[in-house]
Amino acid sequence: MTRDDLQRWVDAAYWTMLSESTVPWVAAGSPFGWEKALEWIESEVETTTCAGWRTLGDLAALRPDTELDLPHYQQLLARVQSTIHQSPNRVRYCMNSFVIHVGVHITPLSQQAIQTAETIGEVKVSMGKTACRVPPAPQTIATAIEKGKVGKKLKTVKC
Repeated sequence: MTRDDLQRWVDAAYWTMLSESTVPWVAAGSPFGWEKALEWIESEVETTTCAGWRTLGDLAALRPDTELDLPHYQQLLARVQSTIHQSPNRVRYCMNSFVIHVGVHITPLSQQAIQTAETIGEVKVSMGKTACRVPPAPQTIATAIEKGKVGKKLKTVKC
């Protein structure tokens, strides 16, 4: 897909399953995923911002650490720490997911992600009338560490 294709997709993503799953999955597999994700997290449109954070997390899960801009990921963790509780509802959920992905999939940043998650504390997100819950980032990362899964990359982020 081209940059314009990805932008059309994110602009048309009217539902969380599209903006938080389908668009990021495709973007993370694209040569333009990093660039578009950084652009999208600056958006005023909640679904677009969500697509950006989820794409960044998916890139962390897929790409070898050597291909990732680790200093930029460190800056993004700091940004999440300072802005998550003031961010829109679904953006909080996606930022929390980003912290988990960094902690689980980027070995050199795992400890910083745990510290970020502990500083953030509980992330409150209205999930509507569903049984869905926000995964607690510190415990989720700790479980991955206990199971020896930190640093393991995924072949795909698609379900």
